[in-house]
Amino acid sequence: MRRETQNILLVLLGGALLKLALTGTYLRYVKESLQPWLVVTGGVMVVLALVSIVRDIRGGQQDPSGVEHAGHEHGTSRSPWMLLLPVFAVFLISPPALGADTVNRSDRNAAQEAKASSGFAPLPSDAVIPLTISEFVTRTAWDDSGSLDDRTVKLTGFVVRKDADVFIARLTISCCAADASPVKAKMVGQDFAALPTDQWVEATGRVVPGSATKESAFVPTFTVSEVVPIATPEDTYEG
Repeated sequence: MRRETQNILLVLLGGALLKLALTGTYLRYVKESLQPWLVVTGGVMVVLALVSIVRDIRGGQQDPSGVEHAGHEHGTSRSPWMLLLPVFAVFLISPPALGADTVNRSDRNAAQEAKASSGFAPLPSDAVIPLTISEFVTRTAWDDSGSLDDRTVKLTGFVVRKDADVFIARLTISCCAADASPVKAKMVGQDFAALPTDQWVEATGRVVPGSATKESAFVPTFTVSEVVPIATPEDTYEG
């Protein structure tokens, strides 16, 4: 690969990484805490490429005798330019975050193995308690004190349908979208026909005590009193 090609690819790849990090699109792929590393990595790639370009310009591509190189190439490969495809994808295409299809491809609930060994913190006394779906499922499955019984909670997630059942779901990630695992609750008590799959909602209601069991794959049943469609949040994953 020619040095000019290397420099161009490095600038484009670094620029694509900076675009992802600075526009918030990176949240579709990795956790929020990784943004500074993406910015630094993209910046270093661009700086290295620019320094190399400046050095090449100043060097004039001449040999020690002052004669300019002819620049002959034999069998130049086109394969390096294939590296531009993911760059063009980043600049021209805005892929959505993972959604209902990913949830339906797994029969497990991410919180099913998250048994707490040291108990749960007391819930606030608010009339409506906002919870992540992960905490909601974990408390329902493993909190023997029944802290959620008869408490009204608000969950935020997207609509998933499987057979005749409707769920509110999120995807949890440890590092990036490649390790995403679903967490969900089955919604009952309302007519959800008007809500399309992958629609983001805020659902308010109460858990059916004892519904998150091994037999239900630790998916609790959530009796919904109100469900409101909302815009897709910037960060679609739960950490």
